Amino acid sequence: MPEIADIFRRYGPEYLQRFGAGLLPSHRRAMEDIQKCRTPALGGHVYVCDHCGQEQYAYHSCRNRSCPKCHAHDTEQWLAARRKELLPVPYFHVVFTLPQELRPLVRSHQKVLYGLLMNSAAQALIKLAADPHYVGGLVGILAALHTCTRTLVFHPHVHCLVPGGGVDDRGIWRPARDNYLVNVEALSIIFRAKFRDGLAELLPELKVAAGVWKRKWVVYCKPTVQGADQVLAYLGRYVHRIAISNSRILSIEDGQVTFRYQEVDDPTWKTMTLDACEFIRRFLQHVLPAGVHKVRYFGLWHPARRRLLHQVQLVLASADPTPKPAQSQAPSAASADTGSLEGRPCPRCHQGVLLWQRRLRRHERAPP
Repeated sequence: MPEIADIFRRYGPEYLQRFGAGLLPSHRRAMEDIQKCRTPALGGHVYVCDHCGQEQYAYHSCRNRSCPKCHAHDTEQWLAARRKELLPVPYFHVVFTLPQELRPLVRSHQKVLYGLLMNSAAQALIKLAADPHYVGGLVGILAALHTCTRTLVFHPHVHCLVPGGGVDDRGIWRPARDNYLVNVEALSIIFRAKFRDGLAELLPELKVAAGVWKRKWVVYCKPTVQGADQVLAYLGRYVHRIAISNSRILSIEDGQVTFRYQEVDDPTWKTMTLDACEFIRRFLQHVLPAGVHKVRYFGLWHPARRRLLHQVQLVLASADPTPKPAQSQAPSAASADTGSLEGRPCPRCHQGVLLWQRRLRRHERAPP
């Protein structure tokens, strides 16, 4: 099956020759790491079957956050931590999108404006939700930054997961109305104003067309599926998502890359073919600069409010008589992402288990 690493190996040198002078360090690092991921270049470990003596080689992962092979285990760890913060309430999915006219500006000032985008979205939601007409309390917000469409076009937007309710000034939980959190038109206006004011403060020298601040900005809000397990699965899809996975790459030939994609609200798979260098350009523009956080927590979920969150959990749990299902302790398929084969069945004899034998040096290859 073709992989993004194969695209970089075949056409990366041509791309570097054409655009290497202006390539960001984070882009160059992503290209190098993805090509080395789970190859002898990074070293690894040797395991041996305790029954037949067959050796198995496992190479290290690159751990680059843009690599399509290095996220399953991270997702499981992240979800395990988030289970401790869940509230037994309905949840809402809110999406904040920037107008097309501002996207080139954000692309040129990613380190500053990605943070402004996420903070403006969260603060607008916190401000409106605090209105007694809506929630009347402090809501929790998990914000995940996305920068692409299904066809890898640059499209910065923020996905927020919000519990259906908040804590008022007296520490009392105020539930949101059924299937309704806030008015999206009012939320859009506040979001636009906060981004405008923040942009003027952070980058006062930039000039933006006045019409951008007069048009409607797109904000989307709807309830998510109910239940803790469904909410966690929903969260995991957004937090460690990269621009495109290897499973969507169909072919690499004649200097072109063909991949599949789905339109929003259309389950039918479509295909797109791009010049290899154009594919690399589209992929790399979604590699975040060093130091930029893709996920941030605001309001009730802010790290500084852990104690308040725990108190709310206790109050809501005592008021919810529904028995909680036991969490499965079965090993996850994501454990393959760690690279460890210790204790796994031998793929050759199927009777023994694999035991660690020794470390592999960098560039040491498995015997043919």
